[in-house]
Amino acid sequence: MNKHLRSILVALCFCVPLVANAAIEAHEFDSPEQEELFRELTRELRCPKCQNNNISDSNAGLAQDLREKTYQMVKSGSDKQQVLDYMVARYGNFVRYDPPLTPAVLTLWLAPIGIIFIGGFTVWRLARRKKSAQPELDSQEQQRLAELLKQTEQKK
Repeated sequence: MNKHLRSILVALCFCVPLVANAAIEAHEFDSPEQEELFRELTRELRCPKCQNNNISDSNAGLAQDLREKTYQMVKSGSDKQQVLDYMVARYGNFVRYDPPLTPAVLTLWLAPIGIIFIGGFTVWRLARRKKSAQPELDSQEQQRLAELLKQTEQKK
């Protein structure tokens, strides 16, 4: 057998497993509304493993499982809110790309601003207290200070 032909066959043998792993998911729906709901949900749910992809864009095993569960729920007649409630109950609000406004989310957004205001107020109070804490000079010290200032002005 020719050397070139043999190396081509070996290269093709290594490519076969790669093609076998590239599977495309095909789902059949009862109506176009179910298909649209499925697409909308898979774009709205975040892959907990990838963290920056929705489950329709992710190839992670967990995202595939979430897509399959979403498909099953949509196919069985669940509406959008039921699917979202199920996913949030299982994975937390993090699974949603647009999580609802909750007290915990408000705390995360407002706490840094509150800390900055408290820090600024504290610095302002300390500076004010330091200014007012300067000692008053009696008449003898004021006279001595005036003499020292005259001497420095004469040297210039």
